[in-house]
Amino acid sequence: MKNLEKGSPKLMQAWAFYDWANSVYTLVIASTIFPIYYGALFRQKEIEEIQLAGFTIQSDALIPYVTAIGFLIIAVISPLLSGIADYLGNKKFFLQFFCYLGSISCMSLYFFSLENIVVSLLIYLLALIGFWGSLVFYNSYLPDIAPKEEQDRISAKGFSLGYIGSVILLLICLAMVLLVDESKAIQMMRYSFVLVGIWWIGFSQYTYYYLPNHRNDKKLHVDIIFNGFKELNKVWQQIKHIIALRRYLGAFFVYSMAVQTIMIIAAYFGEKEVNWGSDSKRTIGLIVSILVIQLVAVFGAWITSKLVSKYGNIKILIVLNFLWICICTYAYFVITPNDFYIAAFCVGLVMGGIQSLSRSTYSKLIPTDAKDTTSFFSFYDVAEKIGIVIGMLTYGYIADITGRIQNAILFLIIFFIVGLLLLFRVPKNKI
Repeated sequence: MKNLEKGSPKLMQAWAFYDWANSVYTLVIASTIFPIYYGALFRQKEIEEIQLAGFTIQSDALIPYVTAIGFLIIAVISPLLSGIADYLGNKKFFLQFFCYLGSISCMSLYFFSLENIVVSLLIYLLALIGFWGSLVFYNSYLPDIAPKEEQDRISAKGFSLGYIGSVILLLICLAMVLLVDESKAIQMMRYSFVLVGIWWIGFSQYTYYYLPNHRNDKKLHVDIIFNGFKELNKVWQQIKHIIALRRYLGAFFVYSMAVQTIMIIAAYFGEKEVNWGSDSKRTIGLIVSILVIQLVAVFGAWITSKLVSKYGNIKILIVLNFLWICICTYAYFVITPNDFYIAAFCVGLVMGGIQSLSRSTYSKLIPTDAKDTTSFFSFYDVAEKIGIVIGMLTYGYIADITGRIQNAILFLIIFFIVGLLLLFRVPKNKI
């Protein structure tokens, strides 16, 4: 296929369509069907812990531990592979590699079982690495396919396509699970994992057909391998001398640990701790809750942007961190489905706001004369992923040693309190 020109509507459409392909992982695997399936396996066996490598680990802690390992791997390999891809011009190869790794691993979740828990968790880990790894190279294509004035629009289009596509497949999976006897629901969930992989790998072919391949004839050598880390170090050397940016990044690093952890474990918390009454009500309730979070998050991002224009970024971030403290305290007492729906609504409201505002605040604090803003955002992404590692390990450890997810949720309050206090140190006249 002849390469299309930058700014070509067909090229930008093809790029945005990858969101349609891969977002099903986030909604079906990470947020809804798999957490339900995972909890059902333990309920069937009537156990709450498992033996692994000589240790007894609570079921609530297993996935957080594996997730932490996955994000640690991504945080390490992203700068390394990005540096190689930029030098050799083979971003398309890496995008396809991680896509195929993730989609095939999703299909392999069909075989996830407690009897083969080590292999099963490895498959889950590879699916996570495949998804987040592909995003690194997918996002880096944006400046290549769209002129600056079109990037916001086409990025938003990708987000919209991803939401629509993932909701369509989620509803199909929900119908598959609910239109059969409860005895067959587990099997339908397994089929859902296969559908995710087929959807992801199938629809992504449209993207690959049009995305340009800039592969060159350069030879890889040792210095190039570590280019990504060198760029991150350059950014850090600059950040150390910018007081507002340094203090803000410290606050973001702390409170982001808790935000990202809550986003990842919300469905596992609801599956385990809420008294749904039956498996079918649990399935419907959790999926409805996740959809509520996503829908309300869009409104939360919008209302936050309105408040920021009046009160400023840092003041609103302080308020959002305070609201997170209140939500975590409320979550400790969640028992009924209605309690959980209220919590989901509140989480969506502040989640959408704090995510969008955190990134835009960072962007505003980057020096206007910075030559390479991509490196600054690469630093931001790595910091966020390392924060997820710490947050998930903390959550998993507290849940493991206490045997209660509520205790881990309550412990996350500490991150928000520290983050809030650090935000007070950021000069408010800067933004």
